[in-house]
Amino acid sequence: MENGPFGSRCVIEEKISESTLRAYLVGFDLTDDGSSQYRWKEFVQRIVNVIHEFSYGHHEGTTTQNTQTLDKLVEAANAIYKIEEFQKAKDIYLNNGHIDDDVADKYLRRGEFGELILHLLLRDNFNTIPLLSKIYFKDSLGHTVHGFDGVHIQPDTESLWLGESKLYIDPKRGLAELVKDIKEHIKLDYLNAEFSLISKKVKHFDENSEAKGWKKALSSTTKLKDKLKEINIPLLCTYSSEVFNKYDDEELDEFITEYEVQIRELSDYFDKKNDHPLKSKINIVLILFPVKCKVELVKRLHKKLSLIQAIGD
Repeated sequence: MENGPFGSRCVIEEKISESTLRAYLVGFDLTDDGSSQYRWKEFVQRIVNVIHEFSYGHHEGTTTQNTQTLDKLVEAANAIYKIEEFQKAKDIYLNNGHIDDDVADKYLRRGEFGELILHLLLRDNFNTIPLLSKIYFKDSLGHTVHGFDGVHIQPDTESLWLGESKLYIDPKRGLAELVKDIKEHIKLDYLNAEFSLISKKVKHFDENSEAKGWKKALSSTTKLKDKLKEINIPLLCTYSSEVFNKYDDEELDEFITEYEVQIRELSDYFDKKNDHPLKSKINIVLILFPVKCKVELVKRLHKKLSLIQAIGD
């Protein structure tokens, strides 16, 4: 589909598209009284649209064509809030609080909405298919499972896409955490352990079918250097940016200039910060997504999901 399976490209604009760097934004629109406002409503709705596929995904044969029924959305919202940290975050935000970048609990600090945004961007802009839902890894007690935030495949290239996401107020804090993630996760033993779990969970994983690139990567017998050739690592940092408070039109030359300078500076910061010993061997795609306000985004998403959840009560 030209606009992607979830239609987000009419709301989330891709401003920079390079092999190792992507940058996105949500812009402004006119109101009835002639003023300009950030497109919060459309943005939040596009994120909410992915919650069922994100929660249950293609490993159960689900496609986007049957994910938008009300019962399915309620079911997915309930599944998300079974995660202890996510429920805690909801309670904080819906009682007029917020979680800053310094909170001790990194899972509470991060929440899960960064993963939803990553899922949406990969589906609509990178032509990937989710191989396994992260929530499918949650145990019956709702504990957070350590691992990649997104596990997708790209059929055209037969590659495996292992994504990480951060949703922060300060982008540099988010980028530093992404560097920590890849240093922890891009190791032979860690990858083999993660891939063993994935292979057991994916119901349509056929050991007798043709050895696609992503299946070679999942194999415990494949060398690390060969695994890395078949894997792409999209790293998403969604963060608050003052550029959306200084301007109310993303088409202004001043806005465009300041936006692009910010993106390039953060990309350079990440490159300098990334000291992974296998840096030159890892296929990283840095995805930068400045938004008007991270706190407002999370609050609106919790409100939206809570309304959906309440329908089922």
